[in-house]
Parts: sequence; C-alpha cells; structure tokens
Amino acid sequence: MRRGYGHMVLDDYVRRLRELDARRSERLADITTPALARAYCDEVRRQARACLSPLPERTPLHTQRTGRVQRVGYTIELLTFESRPGVLVTANLYVPAGLSAPAPAVLATCGHAEAGKAEPRYQAFCQRLAVAGFVVLVYDPINQGERDQYYGLADREAVRGCVAAHNMMGKQLEFTGDWFGAWRLWDGMRALDVLLSRPEVDRSRVGVTGNSGGGTMATWLFAADDRLTMGAPSCFVTTFLRNLENEEPADVEQYPPGAIARGLEMVDFLIGRAPAPLILLGQRNDFFDRRGFLQAASEARRIYELLGADDRFDAHLGAHGHGYHDDNQAAMVRFFARQAGFGAATVADGDGPLPAEALWATPEGQVLAVGATPIPRLIAAQSAASLATAPPLPAERLPRVLSQVLQLPPRLGVPDYRVLRPERDGLCTIGRYAIETERDIRALLRRALPAGAEGEMSLDSPTTARLWLPHLAAEDDLANQPLALSLRSQGELLALDVRGLGESIPDDPRGFWNAYGVDYMAHGYAQLMGESFLGRRVFDVLRTIDLLCDRGARQIELYGRGQGAVIALFVALLDERVAHVTLLNAPTSFLRWAQEPIVSWPAANFAHGLLRHIDLPACLRALAGRVTVRDALPPRCD
Repeated sequence: MRRGYGHMVLDDYVRRLRELDARRSERLADITTPALARAYCDEVRRQARACLSPLPERTPLHTQRTGRVQRVGYTIELLTFESRPGVLVTANLYVPAGLSAPAPAVLATCGHAEAGKAEPRYQAFCQRLAVAGFVVLVYDPINQGERDQYYGLADREAVRGCVAAHNMMGKQLEFTGDWFGAWRLWDGMRALDVLLSRPEVDRSRVGVTGNSGGGTMATWLFAADDRLTMGAPSCFVTTFLRNLENEEPADVEQYPPGAIARGLEMVDFLIGRAPAPLILLGQRNDFFDRRGFLQAASEARRIYELLGADDRFDAHLGAHGHGYHDDNQAAMVRFFARQAGFGAATVADGDGPLPAEALWATPEGQVLAVGATPIPRLIAAQSAASLATAPPLPAERLPRVLSQVLQLPPRLGVPDYRVLRPERDGLCTIGRYAIETERDIRALLRRALPAGAEGEMSLDSPTTARLWLPHLAAEDDLANQPLALSLRSQGELLALDVRGLGESIPDDPRGFWNAYGVDYMAHGYAQLMGESFLGRRVFDVLRTIDLLCDRGARQIELYGRGQGAVIALFVALLDERVAHVTLLNAPTSFLRWAQEPIVSWPAANFAHGLLRHIDLPACLRALAGRVTVRDALPPRCD
C-alpha cells in the first residue's frame, strides 16, 4: 500500500503547535513584573481547572482498614474506600512510628506499573518518606494492583496491561463527553480526602508525588486541589510539542481536552499554583524529552523568581532512563522535608519491598471479587442514561448538532487540487489527485476509470459521482472489495483516503490498529486542540464533494465501509447533495459500543459527546429512503 503522505497529519500538527509555542513564548517574555506574573498564574490556573472539570459530587467514602503491617520505624495500614458509589479503591497508609504531633503528609500516585502500589520502586519512595517523618497514602490506580476492572473476563487480550485498559475505557467515555483523566483525578482527590481525615496529618503541609503516569496525576492533582501545598511530579513534565515531534503517544489521561486550545502547556498546570512549593523531576534519558523538561523548568523558575519565591522552586534532572530512580526519590524527599520545615533531611532507605499480597487490602487482591462495580459497567449505565435523557432532536436540527459535535470548521470556496502520477491496477488506469482540504492536509482521491477510458489527468465529474470511503485504504478496497469491484464494472468509481487513512497512514512499527499507535495519538492531539479527528475526516469528504460538484457533479452516491461507513453516515446527514449512501460493515449502535466491555474499533471513530444527542439508529431513520445498510459489524471488529 502506497504511503507517500504518511507524515502529513503529524507535520500539520507540529507546524500548528510550533506557531502556538512561539506565541506562548512571546507572552511569557512580556511577563516582567510580579503583578504580571500573578495575573498569568491566575489565568492558567483558571484554564487548567476548566480542562480538568467537571467532577462528580462527593459521596460517602466508606473507608475500611482491613489489615496492618508492622515495619521498622513505621506501620502500613491496608485500606479500602469508595471514590464513587461501588468504585472500590485499595490503598496503603504509611504512618511513622512515635508521632507526638500531626505530621506532614504526602499523597503518592502510581505510574503505569501492573503492581500498582506494590511496585518495588513505589514502595521505596513511600518508605523513604515515612522514615523521614511523613504520613504517606499510596493508592492503586484503575486497572492496576488490586483494581483489575476486567477480572474474570475470559476474552480480554485487548486490555492486557493497564495502558490498554485505560485507553479502552477512555474512548468509551468519549460518547458522553467525559474524560478518563477526570475519573483518575477524582480517585486521587478522594484519596486525599482519606489522607486528610487522619488525625496524624498536618493539613497545612501536604505534598503530592508520583512518576510517569503518577507524575501525570501528581500534576493534575496539584493543579486541581489547593489542599495540596507542595508538588513533585517525576518523569512526566516535558512539552506537548516535544511529545508530538518525537511521535510519542501519551495515555488517554494525559490528553486533557482543550488544553492546547486554552493556551496551556504541561508546566502551566503547575505554574498556576505558584508560589506553592514545587520541584520538577526528570531523567536525562527519558522518553519524556529532557529538552521539554528543561524548557518547563526554566519557565517555572522565572515565574517563581518574579514572585519572590525562588526558594520554593527546584528542578532535578537525573542521569537515568525513565523511572522513579533513587536520585529523583532523594531529591523529592529533601525538597519536601525542607518545605515542611524539617531542615536538611537525611534520606534513608526503608526496610525493603514486601510481596504484593502482603499489601493487599482485599482477601484475593481483587476489588471485583469482593463486589466492587466494574467501571465498564458504570460507563455503560452512564451512556444509556445520557442518551435516554437527551432532548428530542428533530431531523432539521440534526446537521447543526452534528456540526457542533464534530467541531467542523467553516467551508469556504472550492478546494484546489493537485494531479498526481496515475497508476494501473490490472483492471484499468487509476487517476490520483491530492485535494487541499485545509492548510497542508490532503485528501487523496483515486479515480478508477472504465477499461480503455482516458481522462485520468482531469477531474471532470459525471452528473452523478460515485464516491467510496474505505475501511482503511482506497487502494486495497478498489482492488479487493467485492462491492467496490462490482461498482467498478458499472463505470467510473472514485475512492477517497481521508487524513490518516490509506496513503496518509503514518509509518508506525506498532501497526495502524494498535490502541497506542500514531493514529490514536492524532486523535489525542485533536482533543488537546479542542477539535475532533473524526470531524476533520468528515470535513475532508465534504470538501471533496464541494470540489466534485464544482467539476460537474449534481449529486453524490456515497459508499462507506467499516471506518468509512461511520464517516459516510455523518457526511450524508450533513450534505443533501448525497442522494444515497450505502453503509457496508458499519456499526449498528454507538450505545452498544459503550455497553460492551471491549471494543476494538480505533479511538478516532468515537464521536465525542454524540450520545448526549443521538445514536446511530436515529441517524439512519433521519436519512429515511437515502440509506442502505449491508453486513453490519459488531463492536469486536478490526
């Protein structure tokens, strides 16, 4: 399969982010007084909290202590609590021995380690903090440690590993306009409720730290909750731009919706809390690029200095690869100790890691085994409730609502196009065209002419243009798909690769279907930029139709297969020039996608917020006699 435009989508995002980064740098350079620095902090704090909301109402925690482990110089309490009704969180509370007064405390957030709170390095930093005199609460993230949300599910290969599980739940939450990061954030805020309820804790001295995914949550928690008085995120903070340039996909909770659209960089979530004490921790050989880390540290340091709080900021870059290595742990403990009034603390090791089962707060080490509600079940219920309470949507309002859901930009004029080198596929000549839909984005159009026909250098259209949208690639469908071959035998057939499909599929060693691949990353950056990647694919088709109608077409017969069927359905609802649409291998219901534990369709097909308004069956009814559905596919299909 030809992939001559494989870097197109990535390069478009990079250009846009570089422009935004330059404007942000100019804005920061203009901050030269304490008053301007305070105003900047206030603004980015407001924008950060808007990204991290809304959050649910607090409900009873039902905290229980299920066990206690005596260690040298501290004890570990084994706890459970409910962050939401039925959502059981497992945690360990490290309490220093011999406390005579409330002590400073730290909320410890775990990175993407399967063992969660029992990961040896996470045990190590909790032990070092406890030995230094801090009360520490560390809790298992969703689908880590004791919180496997697919426990007992026989066919669960797609969600082996916590990142795959997070991204699965994350894309399903999109249908109601929710964000998995907010679920993770809420777990942390409720864990903080538990920590602050303890009489051993001095509520005026409370830090948060974690590494990697735990560094992410430490960042979001520090931004969202003023009860945290000091922060130490490790191996997370770089820049959105560096991650993008390095083709480094992030986890779904690391894409706060609209963050870039609001003018935020990662470090702004932390700068918003200045002058609260903050240390940034990184590693020289981390895949979270140290150039972005150093930029973030420089920006934060300058704001703290303008506020007269340079003694409350520090940064430490270790000499290792990704991980909460001993050097970063020591820097964190010393910083927290100094800010908590302990002076120059000696960092001492604890007494070594315990086996995971020694830290279990549930009998079998699984919350579902003791009756917790699986989060996929809550997502299913939330999605059904969202659709059930959606106000009636008359057919005439549907295009406007869809345009808003898909965040479609305005269509102005007729797009230009380039005539590319034609090909032969064994049946006939294939004309090829690059349609300039926006900026440097090209929709790649293939024109299968009847045998012996000429005209591949022009794009003059018949009165009725037949346009095929493939599941993955127009080249493959034109050559191998039975319905496409049948249509070709009847005359001219056009087939379109929208951005990120077909000729513009990015090179990715993980493959297109990988839930953590570059296509998923493009979808994530669209979320950061307040856009819809699916919407931009729909836009590519609409712009192509604009061009075809300018070149002579009066109506469009549209065919979509698989992913192309999702796009084709929305195009037909948005453009009355589509006389008829045939959907092949289309999903039957987005609600069903939200109600199945595992859905293998790529994240870019999940229309953000759609189930607040309508589902696919109602869309089909709105098309009345203009639609044919053939061979629908189930949620488990790739």
